Amino acid sequence: MIQSAPIYDICTLSDFKEDDIIVSRFAPYLKKHKNLSAAHRHSFYHLLLFTHGAGSHTIDFEEFDVLPYQIYFMIPGQVHSWKFEGFTDGYIINFSDAFFQSLLLNKGYIESFPFFSGNINDAVINLPQALHRQVAELFEQIIGEAESKQAMSADLIRFLMLQLFITISRLSVSLNSKSPASYNQLLLRNFQKLIEDNYVNLKLPKDYADLLYITPNHLNAVCKDILGMQAGEVIRNRTLLEAKRLLTNQQLNINEIAFMLNFSDNSYFTKFFKKLEGITPEEFRKKIFNYNQHE
Repeated sequence: MIQSAPIYDICTLSDFKEDDIIVSRFAPYLKKHKNLSAAHRHSFYHLLLFTHGAGSHTIDFEEFDVLPYQIYFMIPGQVHSWKFEGFTDGYIINFSDAFFQSLLLNKGYIESFPFFSGNINDAVINLPQALHRQVAELFEQIIGEAESKQAMSADLIRFLMLQLFITISRLSVSLNSKSPASYNQLLLRNFQKLIEDNYVNLKLPKDYADLLYITPNHLNAVCKDILGMQAGEVIRNRTLLEAKRLLTNQQLNINEIAFMLNFSDNSYFTKFFKKLEGITPEEFRKKIFNYNQHE
């Protein structure tokens, strides 16, 4: 993984850890890890349910208001930060990619949940009143099992987490569409997965169309129909996102970032960034750190 903001691993984070998982009420976790307010990223999956609090939190440079019974989900590598107002509490779970592998035959099962796709619009969910008690009770059961250290607690935690994920996933489906994913939606999902694995080296829609065994025109039509943009823009947006993430690491200079993203030179990278973002990489970096310093 390309490094940008500070990256935290489960084994270095907390006394709450048990193997590949951390579960905790949020207030004591936040008190213990005050440094996590600044922009950082994790090597693990991360979800947080707010029950009390106000302020804002930012995921991959998109800002959201903190609201009671809002839940958000993050995948490894995303950058986020917090700016809370007053007392904030809830529940937090961090778990590794390996945590479910001993239980699930399908290695990509977790990624099938829409909120673990990396799409910000699917990752921050304000729970309806009818689900408040049910979801909070699931978190309480997970924490209770983690603290009990009884035989097979880890497996029961896995099942409770899957129950939580399925409950939230059903909510997402009911809010969007009850119909199964279409062929074009599956095609788009595969395109986005290919981008995630190859955006540094493959820059053109034709490269991805070849891997998907379709024509570039077909790929463009699918992206235009579902996302309202051309395939090339989807690719460029992923490169831009990684550029932003890398710019949060003050130990990397602009030349190094351009090289890591496979740009031929710093000048080309700067033009690319300014065309999409409206400001230069240097200006973006100053903006991010001025914001953090004034929290």
